[in-house]
Amino acid sequence: MRVTRLPVIVVLALIWSSTGNAGGMDGDRELVVAHDGTGDYTSIQAALDGIPASHAGRVVIFIRKGLYPEKLFLRTNLVTLVGEDRDSTRIVFAELRKTWTATHGGSDWGSATVNIDTGTSDITLANLTIYNNYGSLYGNHDHQFAIRGFGTRVILLGCNVMADGGDTVSLWNGESGMYYHAMCYFEGWVDYVCPRGWCYITNSQFFGHNRASASFWHDGSKNRRQKFVIADSFIDGVAEFPLGRNHLDGQFFFIRCHFAGNMADRPFYRPPSSKREWQWGARHYFWGCHRSGGDFAWFADNIDRADSAPAVDQITALWTFDGQWDPEASMPSLLPYAILPSPKDNAKAIGGTDAVLRWVPARNATRQRVVLTGESGAPREVVCSGAELRAEHLEPRTKYTWRVDVLAPRDTIQGQLWSFTTE
Repeated sequence: MRVTRLPVIVVLALIWSSTGNAGGMDGDRELVVAHDGTGDYTSIQAALDGIPASHAGRVVIFIRKGLYPEKLFLRTNLVTLVGEDRDSTRIVFAELRKTWTATHGGSDWGSATVNIDTGTSDITLANLTIYNNYGSLYGNHDHQFAIRGFGTRVILLGCNVMADGGDTVSLWNGESGMYYHAMCYFEGWVDYVCPRGWCYITNSQFFGHNRASASFWHDGSKNRRQKFVIADSFIDGVAEFPLGRNHLDGQFFFIRCHFAGNMADRPFYRPPSSKREWQWGARHYFWGCHRSGGDFAWFADNIDRADSAPAVDQITALWTFDGQWDPEASMPSLLPYAILPSPKDNAKAIGGTDAVLRWVPARNATRQRVVLTGESGAPREVVCSGAELRAEHLEPRTKYTWRVDVLAPRDTIQGQLWSFTTE
């Protein structure tokens, strides 16, 4: 889509920044997978198998558009899979856990579409679709994993992750697992997002098909500080879908989430099949959440009851991981649009007459255009190649919207719209 160039009304001072990488992931090795033979490999697994176990630096596997009917095994650290197009780069494989375990000595290692091995760390999946479609093919919606793993520091970024049964995303390193997911779409049946350890999800959408059990599940039983945070997301499902449950000790935070009117009036609960009590009690916390058609009392604001009574502004990815990992501070440029704005989208009370705007650039975006618009007057615009910009002479008590467009050789890719309000 072409965008008409806007006039520059007020000049914004450009600050060259080391934050982000406008050109992609400099210094990393990149391989290309294309099913038509135009890349380094024709299958994703072949590219993964070609990575030496002791490789230095991150390996990026760029996957061109197409259907890849593969079961993947990731056994090497520091690997990124990034698709050319979120909807058209599709990894699809049908597998029912029961069938797999029956033929593999009871072990369910390998029963997912994407399998991440024990001890594997720093895996990123970006801008693609992962789908276990067993249920659509055979009418069975029992447990079928799209992603299952036992590593840590696993990132899902701008992905569609779906399964036609339960346990869609099962990252199960209960001792030290840490997982960060942003701008994703998740779909499945019972407990379809069910991490063990620490997990932070933001700006994502969810759709659950179950009525009898739950959408979300968490095992935080190995460490009282383990937590599952979902922020700024939309949660939907079939009529009367229940929100969540936990057999083991779990700790949930829902921050500024919107629930569809289909959600059942059913608080989090411990299933009757659970064999032990929650040793740390019920820990299900909410702040700023609302439901279409009216709120239920059980998701009223209560984060002040959590350990240390955190303020809502404290509940970030870094806080979720107890200071052990800050994925947003080192996020590479992987998606075809800019992400992670600062100030954060819908931020309030930005002080002073100036504001420093920061973002993670789009992949391979060598030229970008920042467009800043106040409540009155014409937009301000500046073309830059960095990832930081100072907006000067802002009006007080004013809402500003801004975006970062990618100026490609033949077109302009308009960025997402963000906003902040000055004091």
